[in-house]
Amino acid sequence: MDLSLIIPAYNESDRIGASLEKSLDWAAGQPFDVEILVVDDGSRDATVDVVRGYVGDGLRLLAQPRNMGKGAAVRRGMLEARGRNRIFTDADFSTPITESVRVLAELERFDVVIGSRALDASFIKEHQPWYRESMGKAFNLLVQAVAVPGIHDTQCGFKGFRAEAAEAIFSRTKIDGFGFDVEVLYIARRLGFSIKEIPVEWYNDPRSTLNPVSDSLKMFRELLMVRWLQRGLPT
Repeated sequence: MDLSLIIPAYNESDRIGASLEKSLDWAAGQPFDVEILVVDDGSRDATVDVVRGYVGDGLRLLAQPRNMGKGAAVRRGMLEARGRNRIFTDADFSTPITESVRVLAELERFDVVIGSRALDASFIKEHQPWYRESMGKAFNLLVQAVAVPGIHDTQCGFKGFRAEAAEAIFSRTKIDGFGFDVEVLYIARRLGFSIKEIPVEWYNDPRSTLNPVSDSLKMFRELLMVRWLQRGLPT
């Protein structure tokens, strides 16, 4: 399998169908094999029912036993994937699936390739509200100070990994919430994997389920936990 596309989903019944249509159409037009894994994170709406309508050749549904968090969903998808390259993307496709081609090109040279909204503003086609952008920039300053200096956007939900890097990194992750992105990159650095940050197209979806206050506080707590949780990694 050339590429595994992992899509974590929680209460996404209103938009997951359109995203799966796009991903299946895109995969069918590629000159390489693609598998799509949707990891349902204990949704309370009809997300699972919608996804089941697409299950078949090229698409698998993995259902978490309960709501465990985006980090846990991505971890499961990465570890159950079969592709030599593995990309996870948000269910709303804020970054178009077509950007996978650019990530795959960089995975020829790097172990981990992460999409970024901070490197080139021209790639942001629809902006978040100003307060969300400001909070994101403030959080990144903390991330660079505490865990992964030099990375400008850890939270963009579009990241690619070579299989060996994915298995080594995600088998060690412990954070189940939105702060998992920082832990993933911290582990990658400590294990010596090469990381490339590239600008990607990004469109804000105003239907985002991220709570700007409570989820930001959780992410801050998880950020402070990263170094302690991964204290056994090589220096």
